[in-house]
Amino acid sequence: MKHSVADRFSATLRGLGYLLGSLCTAAVAPFALPVLLVPTTARAWASWHRRRAERQLGAPLSGPVEAGTWRVLGWLGSSVGTGLAFGAVVVLCAGNAVATAVTVPLWWALPVGTRAGGFAAGVPLTGWGTALTLGTAQAVAFAALTCWLVPPLARLHARICTASLSPPVAAGLAHRVGTLTETRANAMSAHGAELRRIERDLHDGTQARLVAIALRLGVARELLTEDPEAVAGLLREAHESAEEAMTELRAVLRSVYPPILADRGLVGALAALGHAAAIDTALDVGELGTVPAAVEAVAYFTIAEALTNTAKHGRAARSAVRVAREGDRLSVEVTDDGVGGADEARGTGLAGIRHRVLALDGTVRVHSPVGGPTTVEVSLPCGS
Repeated sequence: MKHSVADRFSATLRGLGYLLGSLCTAAVAPFALPVLLVPTTARAWASWHRRRAERQLGAPLSGPVEAGTWRVLGWLGSSVGTGLAFGAVVVLCAGNAVATAVTVPLWWALPVGTRAGGFAAGVPLTGWGTALTLGTAQAVAFAALTCWLVPPLARLHARICTASLSPPVAAGLAHRVGTLTETRANAMSAHGAELRRIERDLHDGTQARLVAIALRLGVARELLTEDPEAVAGLLREAHESAEEAMTELRAVLRSVYPPILADRGLVGALAALGHAAAIDTALDVGELGTVPAAVEAVAYFTIAEALTNTAKHGRAARSAVRVAREGDRLSVEVTDDGVGGADEARGTGLAGIRHRVLALDGTVRVHSPVGGPTTVEVSLPCGS
């Protein structure tokens, strides 16, 4: 896959930040060893590093590290070694590039014998000729070397970190089975509640109106020859009740699977949802390809619920929706500029979103600090 210059530059900056952070923590770790030997502190430290590594790799964020104490301590030793080694490479390459870029244009103001750079044997700057040719060539070479080395080194360090702190295969499978069992139970419970709601809506709404229509038509039939005016009134009421029953029935059907998804597809349905939102909503939808109907429905309901929460509770002026296909997963992100503080326990609809997503073996991440902003990130599997 080809990458643009901007993508390469962005990856280099991310890798620099990641590796320099790892270098700093590796340098501090030996001095903080008495604190890091405490099991709870060691696991918290390891969890933070694994989340950094997962963000670097673009992988879904996992929970706290559940590995044993000895395994965490073993990772601690390897993280110091790899952090110092990889960080030294970054300092050598990026440091020389920056130092050369600074010393080359200022060579005339520096002491006699100054060399371009400073971390490695640099070019002696004796005049503008060497500064503009050899010095510039050295700066470009170190910058190119940085762009070439840093991204793969950052990915390698991140993979080492996640591999060292990931649970064993058997434990991972057991955790996976437990999670799927729990989500299946939640999905069955949610499905049962949804069926009861639909049954209640049909019984109390549509069915009651149909019974009333049948009664009116029965009375109208009895009065057909005796009181035509009364029959006309009964037929008018029956017609109005039939229209109301159809409206209620369509509302129930929309709650099961929105017809707009079948008519316009996910992209068109989200466009309509954005236009109908109570606040200004920016929509960014990438190339999605073929998405299963169940995934489309969950994505649609997730965005609809998130926008409703924003309008009702977030006190936001603007929101943004981003939907993209990343391999065999559909990524959904809804953000707003509201007051934050969203909490599933307060019944803001987040629990419903989580149940729908987990039922399809997806992941949900909600970041909503007090004061805002609020971000809801959902990842859904959509492969075959």
